[in-house]
Amino acid sequence: MATDVVMPQMGESIAEGTIVRWIKKVGDTVDRDEPLFEISTDKVDAEIPSPVAGVISEIRVKEGETVPVNSVVAVIGGAAAGASSAAATDKTSAARTTQAPAAKAPETPKPSAQADGSPSTAAAPNEQAPAAGHDHERDEAAREEPAPSRRQDAGPARPQAADGRAASVEDTVRERSSPLVRKIAKEHNVDISQIHGTGIAGRVTKDDILGYIEKGQVGQVGRVGQVGRVGQVGHAGQEGQAGQVGQSGPAPAAHVRLAASDRVEKMSVMRKRIAEHMVLSRKTSAHVHSVFEVNFSRIAKIREAKKAEFERAGVKLTYMSFILKAAVEALRAVPIVNVSVDGDTIVYHKEVNIGIAVALDWGLIVPVIKHADELNLLGLSRAVVDLATRARNKQLKPDEVSGGTFTITNPGVFGALFGMPIINQPQVAILGVGNVEKRPVVVDDAIAIRPMAYLTLGYDHRVIDGAVADQFMSALKKSLENWDPSAT
Repeated sequence: MATDVVMPQMGESIAEGTIVRWIKKVGDTVDRDEPLFEISTDKVDAEIPSPVAGVISEIRVKEGETVPVNSVVAVIGGAAAGASSAAATDKTSAARTTQAPAAKAPETPKPSAQADGSPSTAAAPNEQAPAAGHDHERDEAAREEPAPSRRQDAGPARPQAADGRAASVEDTVRERSSPLVRKIAKEHNVDISQIHGTGIAGRVTKDDILGYIEKGQVGQVGRVGQVGRVGQVGHAGQEGQAGQVGQSGPAPAAHVRLAASDRVEKMSVMRKRIAEHMVLSRKTSAHVHSVFEVNFSRIAKIREAKKAEFERAGVKLTYMSFILKAAVEALRAVPIVNVSVDGDTIVYHKEVNIGIAVALDWGLIVPVIKHADELNLLGLSRAVVDLATRARNKQLKPDEVSGGTFTITNPGVFGALFGMPIINQPQVAILGVGNVEKRPVVVDDAIAIRPMAYLTLGYDHRVIDGAVADQFMSALKKSLENWDPSAT
């Protein structure tokens, strides 16, 4: 008996997924729970296991295609199905092309004399990773989805189009974009119905709305502290000069002159989403950075004395464990750093959920340590190792990369003295950790060699002033330089 394999819903706010790689091919035998294909969503990259044992008789979605959740992506049958799998695949593909041409997203043209036309190639020490989702997205979805069900495909009621007529199926699918798309549209006062969607049945995707905003086709931005129109606008909170604000279309893209030896390839799904989130964050928040130098002499001595004890418990005692614990205490002392911005409101979080940026061979992801304020040094050390390991093995769950209230990124692990990280929206601050290295410093009017490091706080000046940011960093520095050994 054949079994349909569907695109899973990796979290309540996830409406679609992209198949990055098929681990099995047509005709292959697969066991139950054996990895079948790899997907990428707004929240997480993951390997999806097979729901049953059998033979892959049909693959309906190609690598690189994005489809809504619950769409059938493959069919698993018995051994007999595998013998004629190729013919069945061709026949089914032809039937789908004839019967449902609207269900296939338009093909992306091959790159020619220009580089890939994604929104941006901007990169940063932090993510991005897709920005960690927040509970507000789920609340937003709950408010905006039609009753009685919150599922994307639910609700028998047929909405009306702008002219009052009953909306078609295509109109309905088009309007029901993902919660993330609707959230971006609300923030920028965008009418989704005015955007040409490239998704299934004209559905507006995140690429569509970000491209629409990037081209300067939006009216006034709905974020507090931002004035003018998207496009050629100067500093946040300042209106551009006459003749620049509201011009249609962005500045012409730079042309890339290709040489015969150049290699051209499309951005990966994760790379594109990192770029999108970083560009959106820079446009959203008024970024300011403060850098403090911290003496790690006391921490180094405690590490040396306690590392064997921690290794017996199964983890390594690293500088990051101490920094995490000190950050938790600083967030308690200066709670405005542990907030999120939702439009023109500030959300104060009681929970302290710290995201840790993890560098991957194919990008960057930020798993979140939930309730970090309830963990001791050993618990934090275990959490960091566990999340980093599962991130590299693509075993994270959607809720483990969402709900963060503060983020720490560690460019120092690669030798960087410090970085200027970009804020992980909708958070308002991110801590960058530089390399801990010995260097000469002045101690009691004498030159001494001490393990030192630069810590950088990137913060949103819309809600955090410089004095407040420095209070947070002073609390962090004091905690690290005066660590109580009995608290380890």
